[in-house]
Amino acid sequence: MNADPTLDPGLRSWVAVSEGSDFPIQNLPYGVFSRGDEPPRVGVAIGELALDLGELALGGLLDDLPVRPEVFLADSLNPFMVLGREAWRAVRERISGVLAEGDRRVRDAGLADRALVPIGEARLHLPFRPGDFVDFYSSLEHATNLGRMFRPEGDPLLPNWRHLPVAYHGRSATVVVSGTPVRRPIGQTSPGGADPVPGWGPSRLLDFELEVAFVTGPGNPLGEPIPIDRVGEHIFGLVLVSDWSARDIQRWEYQPLGPFLGKSFATSVSPWVVTMDALAPWRVAPPPQNPEPLPYLRTDEPWGLDVGLEVALAPEGAADATVISRTSLRGLYWTVAQQLAHATSNGASTRPGDLFASGTVSGSEPGSQGSMIELTEGGRRPLELPGGASRGFLEDGDTVVLHGWCEAPGRPRIGFGEVRGRILPADVR
Repeated sequence: MNADPTLDPGLRSWVAVSEGSDFPIQNLPYGVFSRGDEPPRVGVAIGELALDLGELALGGLLDDLPVRPEVFLADSLNPFMVLGREAWRAVRERISGVLAEGDRRVRDAGLADRALVPIGEARLHLPFRPGDFVDFYSSLEHATNLGRMFRPEGDPLLPNWRHLPVAYHGRSATVVVSGTPVRRPIGQTSPGGADPVPGWGPSRLLDFELEVAFVTGPGNPLGEPIPIDRVGEHIFGLVLVSDWSARDIQRWEYQPLGPFLGKSFATSVSPWVVTMDALAPWRVAPPPQNPEPLPYLRTDEPWGLDVGLEVALAPEGAADATVISRTSLRGLYWTVAQQLAHATSNGASTRPGDLFASGTVSGSEPGSQGSMIELTEGGRRPLELPGGASRGFLEDGDTVVLHGWCEAPGRPRIGFGEVRGRILPADVR
């Protein structure tokens, strides 16, 4: 197989890209943005700029590709995702080519000023319309940590955990783009003491969950599973996810059917979708699985992903956010390939834009846990922050910021941007 020229570490762009940027020419993540009163359209990030693919299409620079111009004038990536890997790669190669150092097509067509928009001056939108949202429970460390809290006298892992990627369906209507404020939810909580009546009011145990999610492309017809050796045709790319959780509401409601109001109030995603093509150099062998999975979940492909992850927390009024957790996606027990193969193994269909999240990603070392409930041992050991603040769980006015990136010697950094969310007080009307 020929090397992918879009991944050449020596490739440079005529667009200025600062050292250490999340968005070098080797990345080219897709998003949806607007400027002023203009409608949203599709673009890719390059350095501190967004390249407007609608302008490129209208200017004739994409005419010979298997993509209609209106695909890039849409308000989501869904019309592009449905086209499949052949179209995705053709567009990526063209974008890489016109942005490469020495190429003058964009400038000679008089499009540079119009097609390159400072990201800081644009409004970033939810990049896709998620018809469905699935949240997995794929981190061995996270599942073990919570199992020890909830079942201190028993095995932290339930019998099914090592045999299948456990998951639940979330509420796709409350998936929002980074920067959208998060309203503290209200709900029922478990009765206290001898009182048989549950409580009702704002959650007191509000949490984040550090996750990474994949977004699907063409989809499969109902009744036709996606075999694990073909999942690569259906995974468009990855985003960072902060899946907000109200632990007290969840604790009261989740048995026997699982999370509902404690999880459905907000899920924040990053505005740029990093494609699987851009991530190819960071695919690695996943951790060993014991026992060996059933045949439909087995593959020899390296579906592990070496993505560094970080969470920072800033109380209201703080000048800077403090990093409270660092971990990696590399150790995720159940891979994205196994997640998609399992999710469709019963014949369930997927559609362009469906979102499949990893579940909380945690490590085994102190400070590598991906949620407050783990970092503070259920609030019993609050985090000490600069300025004298401490946190067992999130308070109103707190801002949580997630980052993700891939780095290796001799290669440009491939970043995901950020997921940012500020907690607003509950609406108690």
